[in-house]
Amino acid sequence: MATVELRFSPLPEHVRTARLVAAAVARRAGVEESVLDELRLAVGEACSRAVGLHQRGGLGGAVRVALTDQEKRFVIEVGDGAGALSELAAPADDDSGDGSDDTLGLAVITGLVEDVEVGRDEDGGLIRMAWPVQPA
Repeated sequence: MATVELRFSPLPEHVRTARLVAAAVARRAGVEESVLDELRLAVGEACSRAVGLHQRGGLGGAVRVALTDQEKRFVIEVGDGAGALSELAAPADDDSGDGSDDTLGLAVITGLVEDVEVGRDEDGGLIRMAWPVQPA
């Protein structure tokens, strides 16, 4: 089980790099070529959500991305250090539209990825996505 870990400053310009690295590692792991565009988009949405949570909360720290090549699947975990800010439910009286951006991003991810879990770890929010790999 090989793992590549990325940590980047919560800036929008780093999301593109995370997408490119994720696609390259997924290709080497054996994820089907036809799925790579959806994988890139899902990683971009997850990383953009994490960056947004950091920026809205005025937080430092890094966005974490772990790319793991398992025997029959390729797993990507995107974690934020936003703590309580990364709660899944947006307040109903949020006039800023930020909560709806989170909801839309999560809807896009769940529409693109069949095997997805949205939860928390000790640092904040965690989105875990998995794709099957082709036998070598």
